[in-house]
Amino acid sequence: MTKFSFLHAADLHLGSLFEGLALKDEELALRFARATRDAFQELVTTALDEKVAFLVIAGDIYEGEWRDASIGLFFNRELARLDRAGIPVFLLKGNHDAESVVTKSITLPGNVHEFPTRAPASFRLEDLEVVLHGRSFPDRAVAENYALGYPAARPGWFNIGVLHSSCTGRPPHDTYAPCTIQDLATRGYQYWALGHVHAHEILSRDPFIIYPGNLQGRSIRETGPKGAVLVDVENGAVTDARRVILDKARWELLEIELTGNADEDTVMTRIEDGLRGVASEAGERLVAVRVELLGSTPLHRRFAADRQRLRDEVQAAAHRAHEDIWVEDVRLRTSEPAAGRSPAADDTLDPLALIAGLENDANLRAEAEALLRTITSKMPADTLSGESGLSDDLDTLMHEAVALVLGRLDREDA
Repeated sequence: MTKFSFLHAADLHLGSLFEGLALKDEELALRFARATRDAFQELVTTALDEKVAFLVIAGDIYEGEWRDASIGLFFNRELARLDRAGIPVFLLKGNHDAESVVTKSITLPGNVHEFPTRAPASFRLEDLEVVLHGRSFPDRAVAENYALGYPAARPGWFNIGVLHSSCTGRPPHDTYAPCTIQDLATRGYQYWALGHVHAHEILSRDPFIIYPGNLQGRSIRETGPKGAVLVDVENGAVTDARRVILDKARWELLEIELTGNADEDTVMTRIEDGLRGVASEAGERLVAVRVELLGSTPLHRRFAADRQRLRDEVQAAAHRAHEDIWVEDVRLRTSEPAAGRSPAADDTLDPLALIAGLENDANLRAEAEALLRTITSKMPADTLSGESGLSDDLDTLMHEAVALVLGRLDREDA
C-alpha cells in the first residue's frame, strides 16, 4: 500500500449572503460573502500545492438554492483546476444543499464523484487501495441513522466513511443523520470524514473520526481560525491529521476585564491594545470583533447610560489599532463595585432595588424570552448560526437593560 495524503473539508456554504450582517454594514457583508468563495479557492490551491491524492467534501457545499448560476459556475471552475491536475473529488449533499433543496445544477468535471441519496455507495481508487463510502441527503431533515447502513469495510484497503451528521449531538446544530461514535467505529473504517458541525473537533483517533469545521466563519458565533484537515496515510494507517487554516476573514471575541479600573482613558487604551493583538493574530485577514467588558468597575453606570458613545469610542480604538478591523458589537457585562451606589437590600420599596431585581424576575424573563423567540424567528438564518443559544442572548439583554436604566437614573440625579 502506498503513501499518500488527502484533504477533508465540509460546510463550504457557498452562496451565503450574510443578510443579518448587511443590516449593520452592507459593505462588510459583501466582503464576508467574497471571503466564503476565497476560502474555497484557497482549499483548491492547497490541494494542488500539497499534491494530494484526492479531496473529500462532507456536505453543505452550498448555503441553499442558487439565486442564479454564478455560484455553481464558480464551484465548477475551481473543481476544473483539480481535474486538470488529476485530483479526484468525492462529495455528498448535506442538509443545506440536499437534493430537494438545491434543484439547479451544472455539469461538473469528470473528476467529481457524488454519493447518491437512495442508499450508500462506494468509490474505489484501485492504485491507492482506497475505498470511500458515503450517502447524500435527499431532503433537508434526515432522522435516519445513515451510518448503520454503510457497507462493511473492504479488508486490506484504506476505508473512508463520508457522512454529514450531528453524530452524538452537537447543540445548537440540528440533529440530522444521528449516530454514535460506536456506530462509526464498528464499521471497521480507518477514517471518518464528517460534516455538519462548524467547529473543528477530533471525536476519536482509533479510528480517526473528525469534523474539519467550516472553511469560513459566518457570524460572531463562529469565532477563530477556520479551515480543513490534511490527512497523511502510510501502510494503510493515518500517520497525521493536521488542521490547515484557510479562512479569509475572521470573527473574534475580545474580553476586557475592568475590575478596579476607574479611568476611561486607561480602559480605551487597554481595548485598543487588545484589538491590536487580535488583528496581529489574524494576519492580513479582515477581522470582525465583538468586545465584551467584564468585571466590577465604577465606570459601569456611565457606560450603560450612553451605549452609543461607548460603541463609538471602541470603534475609534479599532481604527487606531488596525486599518481592517470592524467592531461587530460592544457587550457590557460589568457591574458596580460593592462599595458603589446600590439599592438597600432590606427595602423592597426602594425603586433601585425594584429595578435591579427585574433582571432575575421569572415572569418578566418568560415574557422576554417569548418576545425574543418571535423576533429571532423573523431574522436571517446567518445571524443565528453557531455555538451560543437563546438563553445566553437573553441574559445579556436583560443585564444590559437594567444597567441602562440605572445608569440613566444616575445621570439624571447628577
